[in-house]
Amino acid sequence: MKITTWNVNSLTARLQHVLDWTKANPVDVLCLQELKLTDDKFPLDVLRAGGYGHCAVFGQKTYNGVAVMSRLPLRDVVKNISGFADEHSRLLSVTVDGPQGEVRVVNGYFVNGQAPGTDKFSYKMKWLQGLQAHVREEMARNPRLVLVGDFNIAPEDRDSFDPEGLRETIHHTTEERTHFRQLLDLGMTDSFRMFEQPEKSFSWWDYRMLGYQKNRGLRIDHILVSEGVKSLVKGCSIDRTPRKWEKPSDHAPVTVEIT
Repeated sequence: MKITTWNVNSLTARLQHVLDWTKANPVDVLCLQELKLTDDKFPLDVLRAGGYGHCAVFGQKTYNGVAVMSRLPLRDVVKNISGFADEHSRLLSVTVDGPQGEVRVVNGYFVNGQAPGTDKFSYKMKWLQGLQAHVREEMARNPRLVLVGDFNIAPEDRDSFDPEGLRETIHHTTEERTHFRQLLDLGMTDSFRMFEQPEKSFSWWDYRMLGYQKNRGLRIDHILVSEGVKSLVKGCSIDRTPRKWEKPSDHAPVTVEIT
């Protein structure tokens, strides 16, 4: 089973990119973030024609929105964080019935946070705390769990193009990194770091100041796996190809392979 996470930064704007990429890379499960459309605008028929017969959607007008597209059956869909009141569409948990058994997939568009000391940063801290409780509960019921998405956190210095210059700025703060480590402490593993990876491997680049061309990026899109999945992970990679296309998302897809 191959599971991909990709912040498309508007599915309306990037639908053809999704179709082209999945045609070349027919992953089993594609988790999208920042749909920026409501459920009724989600292009179900087009994606089903592309092979994704099972879709769970949690959209929102103009902002946020997440979806899980799958070639395999989906069930037990839960929207947002259990017990955490949130007006935004940020989290979608589904069970995928794979050939080797079920896998619980939690797809999130994590809060950006704007800047330390702001109300949005405070919201991010509360959201992350709620997420930990949600993941803990999900893992208790589903030992084979995969947490994917745009985390908006660069967990280590090597995940940033300028760790010193950006230290304690958004995505790099001690508080954010502590929350990331606490997710790992629940029994999760960063699948990308299970393997040797090239230096300066990033998944996001600013549109401004030739960010991609100069590789001024961050690794903020992650796939964490539980102990029940870890031994089955055969690889994890970032595909920079779509970032080179015309009018791309500022994020690249990240894929984990589970056998």
